[in-house]
Amino acid sequence: MLLGVNVDHVATVREARKTFEPDPVMAATLAILGGADGITIHLREDRRHAKDRDLRLLREVVHCELNLEMAATKEMIRIALDVKPDMVTLVPEKRQELTTEGGLDMVGQKKVLKETIKKLQDSGISVSLFINPNIMDVDISKEIGADMVEIHTGLYANAKGKKQGKELHRVIEAVKVANKLGLFANAGHGLNYFNVKSIAAIEGIRGLYIGHSIISRAILVGIERAVREMKGLIRGY
Repeated sequence: MLLGVNVDHVATVREARKTFEPDPVMAATLAILGGADGITIHLREDRRHAKDRDLRLLREVVHCELNLEMAATKEMIRIALDVKPDMVTLVPEKRQELTTEGGLDMVGQKKVLKETIKKLQDSGISVSLFINPNIMDVDISKEIGADMVEIHTGLYANAKGKKQGKELHRVIEAVKVANKLGLFANAGHGLNYFNVKSIAAIEGIRGLYIGHSIISRAILVGIERAVREMKGLIRGY
């Protein structure tokens, strides 16, 4: 199972002081040394954390999977076609949100997403869609030509007790359907060192995409160790 490490929150700390440190590009190289199978960066329209410079340098230094999270806008499509990350994960984006709050509106954005997927794939870029854990969204993802989906695990991560069990079941069922349809299934959002094992144990998941919890631990123990510890939790599955 792959582990993709999101370095956005390194950039968030940098932007708190509008300075040059800490550098998400340097953090990415250390994450790879710690065992990361890929690096994720979310280039937001308002550039609140990661910058264009970060993405371009990451493309030069990251020789494993580089995953660009982005909204399906003309500007971001142009940047992706120019930089050519290994894969793009299309995500919803709201200016006022602290982090991505849910999956894509697959019904309302169906046409736009289909057109965006084709443009990116024609340039040789694999496309993943960040979707809520429900069957309809998986079906639409297949219909409009996505290569893979990333199942939103935020509701699972934030739930407790029986409710968390129900949310875990939703994720499991979404992964099963994706696999049956021939879609690679990834998972991410809200995963940490305490809740990741149940998701890692799901059969058919290609990779987990984790950022905040790894960077939070890295502040205390260093990025290499934080990545190794997370990799160790999921390696057995």
